[in-house]
Amino acid sequence: MNDSPGWASPGSAPSDEPGRGGPGNEPGQPGQAAPDDATAPPVNWSKQQPPAGQWAAPTGPGPTPPPGPGWGGPGNRGGQSGWGNGWAQPPAAAKPGIIPLRPLGVGEILDGAVSTMRAHWRTVLGISLAVAFVIQTAATVATGIWFRDSTSLEGLENNPNPSFDETMDALGGTLGSTGVTWLISMLGTIIATAMLTIVVSRAVLGRSVSIAEAWRHSRPQLPRLFGLLFLLPLLITAVAAVAVAPGLIVSATGGSGAGAALAVLGALAAVPLAIWLWIRYSLAAPALMLEKQGVIASLRRSAKLVRGSWWRICGIQVLTMILVFMVSAVIEIPTSIVATVVGGEGAMDWLSGESVTATWSFLVIIGIGAVISSTITFPISAGVTALLYMDQRIRREALDLELARAAGIPEQGVRQPSAQQPHDTTPGS
Repeated sequence: MNDSPGWASPGSAPSDEPGRGGPGNEPGQPGQAAPDDATAPPVNWSKQQPPAGQWAAPTGPGPTPPPGPGWGGPGNRGGQSGWGNGWAQPPAAAKPGIIPLRPLGVGEILDGAVSTMRAHWRTVLGISLAVAFVIQTAATVATGIWFRDSTSLEGLENNPNPSFDETMDALGGTLGSTGVTWLISMLGTIIATAMLTIVVSRAVLGRSVSIAEAWRHSRPQLPRLFGLLFLLPLLITAVAAVAVAPGLIVSATGGSGAGAALAVLGALAAVPLAIWLWIRYSLAAPALMLEKQGVIASLRRSAKLVRGSWWRICGIQVLTMILVFMVSAVIEIPTSIVATVVGGEGAMDWLSGESVTATWSFLVIIGIGAVISSTITFPISAGVTALLYMDQRIRREALDLELARAAGIPEQGVRQPSAQQPHDTTPGS
């Protein structure tokens, strides 16, 4: 059994193979029973999409329910619901933690991410605050020491015909500042994503995890997660480069107008393709952390889970980005105003590009706002991605049944599959 507070790898049975158990289980049979240790993670995840639970009213072809109480028959009282005595209302889904164990609606996914912060605020905010503080401190120091002087850029703007050396010097300084900041942010995002995914996986079962435990269980996966989060931007950049390359080649051979137009068309074509790749592989990080997959296996796993639900996952991810942007704006706009007031005219000139240096007080206040913003937004983005991954597994592989067993919920308290409806039929889905 895997000792991760998340879940064990699905092993040799891919998600599209029949059967729910290991070798020897018949198709449709449940996997292994819950382990004796009540705190052990679910093992032997289902790989077959079973029929749906019994929370939807009977629809489609089939026998019509008999008239009577609850169905508008002679004995039905006015104002009663459409569920009669012979057709009992479906039991509510078990909810041992932050989400009910059934396919989730959009609001439930967002609420689950926020509920994780509320229920486990010491661990969640401790992780995100520590990571955000380290990220922003390093970025502020790097900017203040090496990159707050923009003399080379100012000289490039004032020179209508700069030389090649002057251009490369100015661009080198700008790219260096951006690269250092991006690398620091990426490292921090990797650590925060890894640890917060572990916290969310335990919160689903109604259990808590300390910062030390989250670090211990996520640390072995950090190199793979770094490779994954480095590979995805590289893949998208390569796609954009291939799309723009024909236009650049035409421009280099003398057709500047046609080459520029072709490059613009290539860039426009690359945008939807890049978005498609981003959504297709957006669940690779939680798959890597919770199933302990390799980088390539996690990408394939994400592609399988997203298949057939691309638009739904895209909408939820875009909605999360808008939410994160709004939260960041609410926090960072006031701190930017304060930083500008404290920094004086020099800060205004630096922001507009008229000054060559920024004051330390300006950079520090801007950094404080970024720390507060990241502390709140890290758990939201990581929590939504992790819950999206679990929701897709619940819809396709009946993961809710395995989670219920791991949470120690008795069989009679768990929604059982039925042969009438697809498993992912749920209001709000």
